[in-house]
Amino acid sequence: MNRRAKKMTIIATFCCLILTTSCNLLPENNAIEEIAPVIFWYVKKGDKKQLKISTAVPPVLKEKKQLFSLEVNLLKQGSKDFNLIYYREMKVGQLRMIFIDEEIAKSGVLQLVNSLLIDPDTSQRLFIVIVKGDFESYVKKQIKEKENTEYYLYRMLKHYEDQNQGELTPVNLHDFKKMLYTPLSDPYIPVFKADQNNFKYEGTAIFKKDKLVKVFTNMDDQVFQLIGTDNYLKYLVIPKLSVVLGRVQTTVHFTLNADHSKLFVNVKMMGRIEDFKSHNNGLNDEEIQKLKYSIEDHMEKNTKKMFKTLQQEHSDPFQIGTKTLTPFGKSLTDKEWYEKWRKMDVTVNYELQMGPLQKDPK
Repeated sequence: MNRRAKKMTIIATFCCLILTTSCNLLPENNAIEEIAPVIFWYVKKGDKKQLKISTAVPPVLKEKKQLFSLEVNLLKQGSKDFNLIYYREMKVGQLRMIFIDEEIAKSGVLQLVNSLLIDPDTSQRLFIVIVKGDFESYVKKQIKEKENTEYYLYRMLKHYEDQNQGELTPVNLHDFKKMLYTPLSDPYIPVFKADQNNFKYEGTAIFKKDKLVKVFTNMDDQVFQLIGTDNYLKYLVIPKLSVVLGRVQTTVHFTLNADHSKLFVNVKMMGRIEDFKSHNNGLNDEEIQKLKYSIEDHMEKNTKKMFKTLQQEHSDPFQIGTKTLTPFGKSLTDKEWYEKWRKMDVTVNYELQMGPLQKDPK
């Protein structure tokens, strides 16, 4: 290579490095006083088939916080129009949560999710939450009483994500995207109920592709957490048997038969009795065995009921359909799998291992 060729190669390499490392050819240099980071969006149905989006500003500076709302056709249109009614420019680089009203979720969230995914300024680690009730009233009251309402909500979701504690299952945009776009799979998202005074966990929303079809609450939600996630339950409450198990973990195996007409669900469940209402001072060996069988029978019935609901809704959040895939065989289409899933016979078996118990002193 001659000297001129070497020089041209170095210049070309330098130009490529500049292009590949530059995030934006038109960098935005804003003073901190000129911007308002958006921490959350709340999206619900507006009038005339529009979206009503809301956010609280300013989220960081010591000014009187306000809840702004606009009715728009598209999410990004809202980002633009907010800037025309507020003296700071809103930036979504710190967007951490999106709260979606239940009615929007029932009609489909594909447009919202895609708008977030194609925005390079939006992190895919933002939490998605379904909200029932009057979330706007809750935020309006909270921002009058607390400085960092949105920060507390984010910390709550982050805590459960970090600890794998199955009282609720935080789902971020990245997780939701994988569940939505993976063949033979359906997403799920936590649901909260809001009113003027409370923002309370309700259960888990089950989707059929991008549409909410069912919300699991109470016992159904506990079973879902044990079967469908890697989380542990700090407390598994079984009111019917007057017992509470603590630190409950499961190992779950799904097995399909050859023609995909039967599903066998084997669950090894480990926990310890945290609370039990008994007429005696403790439990003898016979009563312990009787309680163990009762818990196994109760969990088997509730798990079968949960699977029946999923089959009726044509939803597969556990991605059982992916177990039909083989290295060399032809894959089932979504339509073929869900037709088999709807008719599938499900057999559930629990094996409970209980921790040390307080026995009858007699």
